[in-house]
Amino acid sequence: MDGFAVKAEGLEKRYGEKRALDGFDLMVREGTVHGLLGPNGAGKTTAVRILSTLVKLDGGHAVVAGHDVGRRPREVRARIGLTGQYAAVDEVLTGRQNLEMFGRLFHLGGRRAKSRAVELLEQFDLTDAADKGADGYSGGMRRRLDLAASMILAPAVLFLDEPTTGLDPRSRGEVWESVRALVAGGTTVLLTTQYLEEADKLASRITVIDQGRAIADDTPDGLKDLIGGDRVEVVLAERADIARAVRVVSRVSNGEPEADEAELRVHAPVTDRVAALTEVARTLQDEGVQVEDIGLRRPSLDDVFLRLTGHRAEKTDTTSEGGAPGSPEQKKEEVAV
Repeated sequence: MDGFAVKAEGLEKRYGEKRALDGFDLMVREGTVHGLLGPNGAGKTTAVRILSTLVKLDGGHAVVAGHDVGRRPREVRARIGLTGQYAAVDEVLTGRQNLEMFGRLFHLGGRRAKSRAVELLEQFDLTDAADKGADGYSGGMRRRLDLAASMILAPAVLFLDEPTTGLDPRSRGEVWESVRALVAGGTTVLLTTQYLEEADKLASRITVIDQGRAIADDTPDGLKDLIGGDRVEVVLAERADIARAVRVVSRVSNGEPEADEAELRVHAPVTDRVAALTEVARTLQDEGVQVEDIGLRRPSLDDVFLRLTGHRAEKTDTTSEGGAPGSPEQKKEEVAV
């Protein structure tokens, strides 16, 4: 695999007249978190379903954990884990019982299933709650239990499809720590998410997908550099001063300044960040322009997303990709696999 845990070339998937994937390429290095970002309906979930053998591809080629997805799906399944958008734990059972049940479903045998449950409860910091009903778990605890269940067989590759959807910031942070621990242990993670901060903090590399194709692939910092690196940003007190601020900022910028009249904000990319900020601050003061805030900032992944796709990222994923979970097309497809 040349150091790649996932290698996909030219993936195609159609649902009727809709192309969910249209020549999608992806390379994921072993032992890393690789983020997959895109607008609703861009093809993220479809790609994960194909790579995890839940859905058959219509064209292209994919290898996961050293095995061809189309020709050797059983071998792929034996080496992967999958956590979807919603926790799959049984709320009637305790955390320990859930993990033992999953262990038996994976044919570990009673004794091994129990010992593996103990190992995972400790690994995911759930030992104190092991014998409590899962219905009493917090959102973060349920998500960690779900992650633990997906790790029963210690998979080489773990697919996380929007794993923190609906969680509060504290619970999200708990899941992030669990993911980092998995990667430190050698697991490769492919993460789809609508939370750009999540991708920024976890992923060492990110692929942006839109209309079924990869439109960018780089490190988080590399993606941010695509839209100009450091920027000087000025927030004004008066709308009438926007034109003057644009003129001042343009003197030090290496690109065209942008003005947001609704937020009274002017910003532009710069090369010599400190000198540019000093010059803008001094000139605005000399010209009597009232400023509410001024500073330097790096572009965010949200800025990258906006530039590449034409709009900002949605916070939830509620639209389908032609064959959404529960749709007739998707049910038919999953039965056929």
